[in-house]
Amino acid sequence: MESAKNFIYQKIELLTSALKYSGAKNIFLVTGKDSYELSGAKEKLDSVLEGYKVTRFSNFTGTPNLADIVKGISLFQQGEYGAVVAVGGGRVIDTAKAINSISANSEKQVDIEVEAQAFLQNQKQITEKGKPLIAIPTTAGSGSEATHFAVVYFDGKKYSLAHEYILPIFSIIDPELTYSLSPKITAESGMDALAQAIESYWSVNSTDISKHYSREAILLVMDSLEAAVNNPSPKDRRNMALAANFAGKAINIAKTTAPHAISYPMTAHFDVVHGQAAGITLPSILLYNSKVIDEDCNDTRGAEYVRETMEKICVYLGTEGAHHAKFKLTELMQKIGLKTRLRDVGINTEKDVEKIVAEGFNPQRMKNNPRLITSDILWSTLMQIR
Repeated sequence: MESAKNFIYQKIELLTSALKYSGAKNIFLVTGKDSYELSGAKEKLDSVLEGYKVTRFSNFTGTPNLADIVKGISLFQQGEYGAVVAVGGGRVIDTAKAINSISANSEKQVDIEVEAQAFLQNQKQITEKGKPLIAIPTTAGSGSEATHFAVVYFDGKKYSLAHEYILPIFSIIDPELTYSLSPKITAESGMDALAQAIESYWSVNSTDISKHYSREAILLVMDSLEAAVNNPSPKDRRNMALAANFAGKAINIAKTTAPHAISYPMTAHFDVVHGQAAGITLPSILLYNSKVIDEDCNDTRGAEYVRETMEKICVYLGTEGAHHAKFKLTELMQKIGLKTRLRDVGINTEKDVEKIVAEGFNPQRMKNNPRLITSDILWSTLMQIR
């Protein structure tokens, strides 16, 4: 699936060209409540959006959820828009994707919440394109600007819309918009990018193209994440912005695997920020996958292929073998202020672990993992890092 047209290392002012391409006069602008101003995006966009009729939707916080999607659709349906512009982190871009796609595929005068649930639960399918969507990330992590997925939570569970029509037509990567990010958000979003890059590289769906994107993302993150958190330079911010975009392009093809599957109940039930949640099991799953044998290999290319793949990941991480890679990833998380034990993110009891085991088995993502993971194996893995 082709990724969005990307203007890498370019200025946000290129939105002018993208809007001319879309032919839009009225724009539905989706932004974060505070990040739009704090990132400098508003200052840059005010002159670009002059002459357009703009309706801004920013009345949401936290992870993308059904209630916010419904509010957004209600507002969207009140106007006639030629384009949707999403400026923010992954939750902002995912929210814009969901509003745009569900609106385009919903009948008028229906219960919006019921309709949205039907799409999230695959009871209704996306068949129509939404308005042209232009994505401008202000964080360096999710890669949502380069994927055909939109994550939405409701009833304590994570759902994902997935269709080629969800992919933004343009994404503009302006690293300057990440300059104001706090060390904490830089660390959390950067770890998400690294987890996506590593998981997509070992995914059973990987291709030569996706592995190219994954490799480049891993190398960029390992070169710049620690500095971007603790002593950022324009070069490190640029590298992380590009790494996030590459990782997004990689998962757009290969998808994520076990660490991401396990992360979602951590976010839904324990409010663990996504990048932190995705990273916390990554070192242990890397070591586990490196020990794949024919009998527990999920990849049709075979256990030997998977072991070679894991060896290459270790090389890209700058390590000698999986044990060293596990240590280095754990050390990196500590250096950037992330937690490496479940108890430190509020997952304390065996009952907590049971909830994650019960809900962390997204069948597709677990099948994407190159080595079979059973509930007993997941339990053991989580207990070791508790």
